[in-house]
Amino acid sequence: MWNRFALISLFIVSLSPYCAVAQEGDVSAGAVVFKKCAICHIADTDKNKIGPSLNGLFGRTAGTHPDFSYSPAMQQAGKGGLVWSETELRDYLHDPKTKVKGTKMTFVGLKDDTEITNLIAYLKQYSK
Repeated sequence: MWNRFALISLFIVSLSPYCAVAQEGDVSAGAVVFKKCAICHIADTDKNKIGPSLNGLFGRTAGTHPDFSYSPAMQQAGKGGLVWSETELRDYLHDPKTKVKGTKMTFVGLKDDTEITNLIAYLKQYSK
């Protein structure tokens, strides 16, 4: 007879392939979401615009892209250990001003988790 823990564990394991696919995101849909960012950022080349280039973002310490004038808050976040990973970027994109209090980025954030997942998939192609 199965106990409750075993049944729940089996259920979670059986869903894990679906969860992994859902978290990968859709690059094409992410390109559409990136249009909201493209006013200030670029991802396919390593040039700064109003905001820093997002090319090679993952693994970069916050506030360290060369030749970009970051806010003291973003520089301090980097000195405090903020390195851009999918998790950190997801938190930041939900609410930039809460994640890095004092950031000069004026974007209010994305509230839709699917949009964020797709945007991350789009940015990951430029972080290899």
